[in-house]
Amino acid sequence: MDLPNILVIGAGPAGAIAARGLALAGARVTMVDKAHFPRRKVCGCCLNGNALAALQSMGLGDLPAKLGAVPLHSFVTASAGRIATVPLKGVSLSRDALDVALIEGAVKAGVEFKEGMAHSFQSGGTASPCDSITVFANGLNGVPSMVSKASRIGAGTILDHAPAFYEPGRIYMAVGTGGYVGLVRLEDGRLDVAAAFDPGFVKSCGGLAESAERVIKEAGFPELLSREPTASAATWKGTPALTRTPTRIAGPGWFAVGDAAGYVEPFTGEGMAWAISGAAAAVPFILRNDPDGWIREHRRIIGRRQRTCRGLARLLRRPGIYHWVVRGLNRFPSFARPIVRALNQPASESVSPCPS
Repeated sequence: MDLPNILVIGAGPAGAIAARGLALAGARVTMVDKAHFPRRKVCGCCLNGNALAALQSMGLGDLPAKLGAVPLHSFVTASAGRIATVPLKGVSLSRDALDVALIEGAVKAGVEFKEGMAHSFQSGGTASPCDSITVFANGLNGVPSMVSKASRIGAGTILDHAPAFYEPGRIYMAVGTGGYVGLVRLEDGRLDVAAAFDPGFVKSCGGLAESAERVIKEAGFPELLSREPTASAATWKGTPALTRTPTRIAGPGWFAVGDAAGYVEPFTGEGMAWAISGAAAAVPFILRNDPDGWIREHRRIIGRRQRTCRGLARLLRRPGIYHWVVRGLNRFPSFARPIVRALNQPASESVSPCPS
């Protein structure tokens, strides 16, 4: 069959993986991004079992190890001074390294890549010099969407120095009254700090850095910013409201993948898993220009996982209840296994990820 010319907007993991798959299938693909790479990116530095399985299915299973990814073995969470540790599988890897490697893989497959070029959504057609199909992989503001009234905002930074308490191989999560903060060591020893806060909480604390410090202290983890003189509010970056649902994720001549196809506050690497597995799954539907098929497939492989994360996000908004959850996990870590197993389950498996 005649394959379409395709423009992919956004060169993050979802865009690069979709572009690579389309090019390997024989399509002519141009990928653009407003940024220049490598870029400093805080979010998405953990790959769980679902994401790793998706990379394996694409012949990229050895990529994390080649880039020096840190194997993860546990998840440590704290609330009001209580700490619990549960087993967890996955890896941590800086987006600086991962994004460049995935872009290089796309270019090697035949994708034409252009940096420093911005494009925006145009309904009813493409927004590109290519005259057939546009794939939007340009993040939270990729396509028109409805933002949840209860949505938190994202924030993050990467610290060159941090207390030795934060060990490689563990994901740490501090939960407080105004949000939560996740922390993980990267392959070069830096500490990635990503958070989700209520907007009003950030305002009352006086900024993102102050909000993170307050949540970490309230949870009972060692303080961060006071030990890094170079860390200031300027090193923190915020994001738009996290939880959002697009009015539509595909139409004649256009498709959305990754965060552009909808986003919920993630949990231990789920955001990256959605981006990677979803982008790979979208390829045949894009090639056939089958928007309705992609909408159904996205609902099957991503939608149910996002419902699980919505439930977890609601729990994290109730620190009083979460405190008792942490106490329970401290005594019985095995209680977390069904949720961890669901979040790590490969997207190709059709079993519902929602624990019963």
